[in-house]
This record gives sequence, structure tokens and C-alpha cells, in this order.
Amino acid sequence: MTDAETDLVPPRNRALITGSSRGIGADTAVLLAQRGFDVVVNYRDERKARRAEQTAEKVRAAGGESFAVRADLTDGEAVEEMFRAVVREWGGLDLLVLNASGGMESGAAEDYALQLNRDAQVRVLEAAVPLMDPGSRVVFVTSHQAHFIRTTPTMPEYEPVARSKRAGEDALRARVPALDEQEIGFVVVSGDMIEGTATALILNRASPGALDARREAAGRLYNVQEFAAEIADAAVAPIPSDRTRLVGDVSSFAPIPGE
Repeated sequence: MTDAETDLVPPRNRALITGSSRGIGADTAVLLAQRGFDVVVNYRDERKARRAEQTAEKVRAAGGESFAVRADLTDGEAVEEMFRAVVREWGGLDLLVLNASGGMESGAAEDYALQLNRDAQVRVLEAAVPLMDPGSRVVFVTSHQAHFIRTTPTMPEYEPVARSKRAGEDALRARVPALDEQEIGFVVVSGDMIEGTATALILNRASPGALDARREAAGRLYNVQEFAAEIADAAVAPIPSDRTRLVGDVSSFAPIPGE
């Protein structure tokens, strides 16, 4: 390709998706690649390395560049090294998708949900922002059960996770004025229980029939690929005035005053 031809090729956007070795994060990575993004695939531990590389291969097959980076988001040094890798490879970021979450893992410390769903989200955001130019965007992925936890109770098994994710959302929203000053967009994508996710399966195992009950109340539940498509849309669509993209039915959830 000549220099003149290179000038005619529009630049691709550079994205990092946390927790994207499988499931919603992995599907989002592929969909973003189809929309002109290169994608960094983040995964937590060595057991997920193979799946992470498979996701990176799918991104490349969809037209994007990609590499996988191992980083436990609760480990500050690991997060810093992940972004050093981003700088080495691409020089910066245009999109950060905060998809990773947890707190229901067996054997996890009592405060692990808060460490991951609040503290780590803020840590990753603060590490990413210096690499982002005006016009970049941050997308935070959550659930209706977490987003509406102040006004609508959820299953006891999920409540600690829901409250920690809402705490993370609040901490991120508190940084919106600073993001606005730097012309970095911020949007929350909230969805109901998602068919086929580990969380839905764990909750249904803990409370048999919970998935069926939620499906009946909502009319339908999104599957992994459908919800990933909503996240990919949120990366490029105009940001709602309340910075919240609610996916699916919310009639079962009481509105949050002031939001």
C-alpha cells in the first residue's frame, strides 16, 4: 500500500474490554472489531489464557487487531502493567469497556466483591484516562439488579454483589465532571439477568426457578450476544442525558430518585 493509499484508510479505534476472555466481553470484542475497533482482551488468571487468545483470534478474523493481556484488576501493579502494554502496542485508547465483575466465586474474601466491583473499576478508569484523547468513551456494564438496588430488592444470594456494583457505578459517576472536562464520554449499560451467563446459572442453582421467574416477569431475557450488541452500540451511539442505557424491560424495578 502506498503512502497515498494509507492516508485514505480511516484509522481504527482502540478499545480495551475488561473480563473479555469469554461470554459477554468476548462477544462484545468481536462486535466492536466489526465496527472498526482494535481490541485488547483482558483476562484475570492463567486458566483463562487460552480462551483469551481464542477471543483475540476471533477479533482478528473480524478485521481488528488484538492482543490478550493478563491482569487481575484487584492488583494495582498488574493493572499498571496492562496499560503499559497498551502504550507499547498502540500508544493509547479510544474506548474502555468496564465489563469485568464478580463476587460470587467460592472461597472469595468477604470484601472481594467491593474490591473488584468498586475499587478495581476506579483503578482501571484512572489508569486509562491519561491514555485517552477528547472524544474517547468509557462504558460501564452492570445489571438492573445492581443499578436499581436502592429502590428494588434482589435475591439475597446476589445482594452483596448488587450493592458492590452499585457502589462501583456511584464511584465512577462521581468522576463524570472530570471526564467531561477532558471530553471523555461516560455511559452505563444496565441489563437484566442474561441467559447463558455464569451469574444467571449460579443464581438459578442457589434459588431454583429464579431464572424462569425473572423471564416471566420481564417477558423475555436477553442472551449473551444480544446484550453484547447493546454494549457495542453504547460505544458509538449518542450518550443519553442521564448517561444510562437500560436494556430490556424495567417495569419490575422502582425508579431511582434523581436519575
